Parts: sequence; structure tokens; C-alpha cells
Amino acid sequence: MKPEIHPNYLPAIFIDGKNEVVTRSTMSSGEKRTVDGVEHNVFHVDISSYSHPFYTGKQRNLDTAGRVEKFRQRYAKKK
Repeated sequence: MKPEIHPNYLPAIFIDGKNEVVTRSTMSSGEKRTVDGVEHNVFHVDISSYSHPFYTGKQRNLDTAGRVEKFRQRYAKKK
């Protein structure tokens, strides 16, 4: 790898409500927390893989075929 062209990765904690993900990030934050003697940047996020409906299995699937048929029936009468 070429030196001095890659971003600096810093230890980070992403918090989604009660869930925390400890990882690395190129972003920095004003809020810090020390974990195992290492200072981490803390980020509060609204949605993560712990709360996103797609990953939790609570995602609703829309019945698009039924909606298309209703649209066609409604506007076929007007012709």
C-alpha cells in the first residue's frame, strides 16, 4: 500500500439505544469512552442492524400485484 494516502482509522463505538457495536471508523467525535485502556469515539445512531426491520425480520412486504390490479380496474371503467 502507498504510504500517506489512506485515512486514519480510529476506535469507535456506535450506540443504537441499548445495543453497542465496537469497531473502527475514520470519523471522530467529541464524546469519548475508554474500553480496555483504549479511548474510543462514541457515536449515537438511530438505526443499526439491531433495530432495522430488514435485519430483525419485522419488515412488511407490500402486495404490489394486488395494488396494480386495483389501479387497472379503477381506470379501466373510465375509458
